[in-house]
Amino acid sequence: MLNSLPEIFFVLLAISVLSALFLLYPRVPLSFVRLHVGITLLPPLAALMVLVTTKETIIYGPWWLDSLSWMLVLFVLTIGFIVQRYSVRYFLGDRSYRKYFTLLTITTTADSVVWLSNDLRLLLICWGVTLLGLILLIRLKKEWSVARNAAKQSGRLFAIGWLILFGAVIWVTQSTGHWQLSLVLTKSSLIQLDLWERTCISLMLILAVVIPAAQWPFQRWLLNSVVAPTPVSAVMHAGIVNAGGIILTRFSPLFSGDIAQIVLLLVSSVSVMTGTGIMLVQVDYKRQLVGSTIAQMGFMLIQCALGAFLAAIIHAVLHGLFKSTLFLQAGSTLHHHKKPTSESNQPLSLLWTITGGILGLLVAIGLWLSSSGEIYQIISALTLGWSVSLAWTQLVAFGSGHIARIAGFSLFAVAAIVYNFVHDAFYGVLQNSIPKGMQPPEPAAILLLIILLAGSAAGLWLARHRSSAAYSVIYLWLVRLGEPQNNLIESHPKYLTQSFFRGGHLR
Repeated sequence: MLNSLPEIFFVLLAISVLSALFLLYPRVPLSFVRLHVGITLLPPLAALMVLVTTKETIIYGPWWLDSLSWMLVLFVLTIGFIVQRYSVRYFLGDRSYRKYFTLLTITTTADSVVWLSNDLRLLLICWGVTLLGLILLIRLKKEWSVARNAAKQSGRLFAIGWLILFGAVIWVTQSTGHWQLSLVLTKSSLIQLDLWERTCISLMLILAVVIPAAQWPFQRWLLNSVVAPTPVSAVMHAGIVNAGGIILTRFSPLFSGDIAQIVLLLVSSVSVMTGTGIMLVQVDYKRQLVGSTIAQMGFMLIQCALGAFLAAIIHAVLHGLFKSTLFLQAGSTLHHHKKPTSESNQPLSLLWTITGGILGLLVAIGLWLSSSGEIYQIISALTLGWSVSLAWTQLVAFGSGHIARIAGFSLFAVAAIVYNFVHDAFYGVLQNSIPKGMQPPEPAAILLLIILLAGSAAGLWLARHRSSAAYSVIYLWLVRLGEPQNNLIESHPKYLTQSFFRGGHLR
C-alpha cells in the first residue's frame, strides 16, 4: 500500500485536472464547483501521506521523489485548495467563474509537477505552463485595459526569464550529456564543466529566478499585478513568486562560491532595502504586501547566496503560507490609529525596550556561539536577535498596563515555542534532501553585512529626521517606485460601464 501512494497521488492529480476541464462545459451546473474544490483536496492529502510514510529518495523515470519534492507539492496544492475554497463565493456571479477555477487548477498542478521533475525537459514545460497560467489569471478581467496591460508586462518579463532558464538548461545538458537533473548534478558530470561555464550557467539561473521573484530591477511586474483579483495575488505565493529559492536549491551543486553568488548577494540586498522602503511609504494595503514580498524574497535569495538552502526553503514555505493568508484577508483590513501614549508611561516603556534589546543581543550571541561558525550564521544570528527585540518591543514594551504586558509576554513565549517546533520539524524532514551549499568568499559576506547594517542605520536616521531634504528625496523616490505606470491606472473603470449597459455582471 505504501509503495502505491505515489501512483495514487498522480491519479488524483490527473482527476483534479480533468474535473477542472469538465467545469468548462457550459451545461455543467455551477454547483459542480464545490465538488471540484473537494476533489482538489485529495492530491495534497495523498502528498501528505507520502511525506509522512516515505523517507528515501526515489528516482523513477522523469520523477525525482524525495522529502523536499513532497513537501513542496504539499505546500503548493494546499495553498491552491485554500484559495479555490475561498473563491467559491468570492467569484460567484463573475462571467469568468468557470475559467478562473480551471486556470487556477492547471497552474497549481503544473507548478507542483515542476518540483517533482527529474527530467529537465518536463521541468521547463511545466514551469512555462505555470507562468502562462499566472499571466492568464492576471488577465482574468480582460475587458479592463489595465488588467491587459499588467498581463502584457508580466508576460514579457516571464518570457525573458523562461528563455534564459531554457538556455541554461540546454547549456548544462549539452555539456554533461544528460537530461536527468539527478545525473547532471553528480560530481562526474559537473567536472566536465569548466569554471567559467559553471559561472555563466549560475548567472543565467540567477537571472531566470530574480524575474519571477520580483527582485530589483524587475519588481515592477509584481507591483502592477495588484490589479488582479486578490485570490490571484494569494496563489502567486504557492511556489511561483517564491520559486527562486526552490530552483536555486535544486541546482545548488552548480554553485561553487564564485562571482555568481556575489552578484546574487548584491541584487538581493538592494531588493530587501527597496521592498522595505516601498512597504513603508505605500498607503495601498495590497501594495504594502507586495513591497513586503519583494523584501522577503530578497532575504530568501540572500540565504541561497550564503549557501543556507535549508533556511531558504523554510523561509519560502512559511512566508508563502503567511502572505497568502494576508492577501485573502486584505478586503477586511482596517488601519486603526493608535492613541498617543501618556508621558507618564514613557520611562517604563523605555526600560522595557532596553530589556528587549538586551534579550535580542543575548539570543544573537547564544545562536552564534552554538553554531558551527559559518558566515551565514552571523547574518542569521543578527536577524533572529533583531526579530526578538522587535517582537518584545511591540508585544511587551508598548503594552498599556500590566494585563496587556502579561498578555504580550505570553504571546511572545508561545511564538518562541512554535518557532522552535516548526524549525525542528522542517529540519527533521528536509535535512537529508537539501545539499549544503558552498559558502561565498568572506569579503562578500562582510560586504553584505555592511550593506544591511548601513541600510538599517540610514533608515533609523531618516526616521528621526523627517524634516530633512534627504528624507524627502528618498520618500518621494520610493513612492514613485511603488506607484503604477500611466497605462496601468484608469480615472474611471470604463469596462464596468460597458458591462452595465450590456447587462453584464458587475464585480
